Amino acid sequence: ATAWFRKSGFKVHDSDAAVHELYSPGGAAVGPVASAFPEALSEDGGINRTALSQAVIAAGRETSLATLEKIVHPLVAANRAEFVRVQGEAGEWLVVVDVPLLFETCPDEASLREQVDQVLVVTASAEIQRQRVMRRPGMTEAKLDAILARQVPDAIKRRRADMLVDTGLSDGFSETRAQLAGCVERLISSYP
Repeated sequence: ATAWFRKSGFKVHDSDAAVHELYSPGGAAVGPVASAFPEALSEDGGINRTALSQAVIAAGRETSLATLEKIVHPLVAANRAEFVRVQGEAGEWLVVVDVPLLFETCPDEASLREQVDQVLVVTASAEIQRQRVMRRPGMTEAKLDAILARQVPDAIKRRRADMLVDTGLSDGFSETRAQLAGCVERLISSYP
């Protein structure tokens, strides 16, 4: 979906890309993450994500993830807010923010609306989601189950969304593109 928004000329903030930038040599997360997980510091001065993942598991997954999230989530949120601010000053009327953990970091409606005006959830059936995720390098059933256990269930995401795009409706992207275009049309019609 974010690729479609970019191709359509909209500015997109990608939270995963922001994390990569924050973990790069000189990135704002390097110092605090390396302090909490010294074994994750790479030779080039950045954070080695594989070593970080291993350190989190070795130190006790739940406590370590909480520590890591306290470091990284505020940095990503600040990065996103700055992106939105700059785009707004440049006259952009619609800015897309791709936030995989939006509902996890905004557990209630007030905190959600502090971050975004509208929520578009891109979804598919649980079976299709599982098939897609299992194709990722290094993914295992156990790892996926651990990830899903920490996430807000898809049914709740769907209920909290202002708009839904179901990518499991067809084998191609034409239906998804049509749904995304419909979302933009809806936003245009509601834009003051």
